[in-house]
Amino acid sequence: MSAGLERLVERAEHLMARIEAVLPGPLAPPDWSASIAFRYRRRNGHGSLEPVRQVGALALDDLKEIDEQKIRIQRNTLQFVSGAPSNNVLLTGARGTGKSSLVKACLREYAPRGLRLIEVDKSDLVDLPDIVDAVADRTERFIVFCDDLSFEDGDPGYKALKSILDGSVSAVGKNLLIYATSNRRHLLPEYMKENLSYTHTPDGEVHPGEVVEEKISLSERFGLWVSFYPFSQDEYLAIVAQWLSAFGLNAADIDAARAPALVWALERGSRSGRVAFQFARDHAGSRALQNTVGH
Repeated sequence: MSAGLERLVERAEHLMARIEAVLPGPLAPPDWSASIAFRYRRRNGHGSLEPVRQVGALALDDLKEIDEQKIRIQRNTLQFVSGAPSNNVLLTGARGTGKSSLVKACLREYAPRGLRLIEVDKSDLVDLPDIVDAVADRTERFIVFCDDLSFEDGDPGYKALKSILDGSVSAVGKNLLIYATSNRRHLLPEYMKENLSYTHTPDGEVHPGEVVEEKISLSERFGLWVSFYPFSQDEYLAIVAQWLSAFGLNAADIDAARAPALVWALERGSRSGRVAFQFARDHAGSRALQNTVGH
């Protein structure tokens, strides 16, 4: 081989090595013993599963005024960890009503029975098949969790999620479910002009057009829908009382906090569980500081 040809081969090998270094490879397994929850992250074209070092300590009993939703989600999750048939879950409805907290509380409840959670951003849903392959041979049960999920027209993650929920050629194992929360019932934006695509039969039946059918089709692939609703004033105050009690306030102090709690909600235009928790933290922290200064 001539010197010129050798140099050309060396340059080609060097170039191939550089290309291989940036090409995405198989998803490397994490240290599964490091946590009960993991986040999928993509950096420089490479995906990884990173353990969550501090997992939220919220328990199912901490969640108030969503008893019906809690029963349905807890039952489905128990079926899952028990090896019984179970469904992918879509939790939809008002913001701050406990959708995400309920999923995380179920993780804490059933982690001793092998439940694990992998949080995936919607922008990374195109990599769902890699995540499915990474956990396929594990004995644990995995919830792939997508929080605050919604799509715009043309999002690549839409088709990837639809394919997984539908059961693509590469079947999803029995040890993985998808739980998603969303403020949109059908996960895609809905426009007034789409109402024009509805058709009416002679007997008065209404049928959605193709555009609407496509938007409905993704959410329909979740086997279990659980809806959450805005809290009434009494429900909001009950959640406030529960959190204030958890922060150590007595009954008299909790009763005295009702009026400022309502003002707090009025200022934010919402009586959600999140607003109740934020008020309780502020109120309990303020009282603790006053007691410290007083002493």
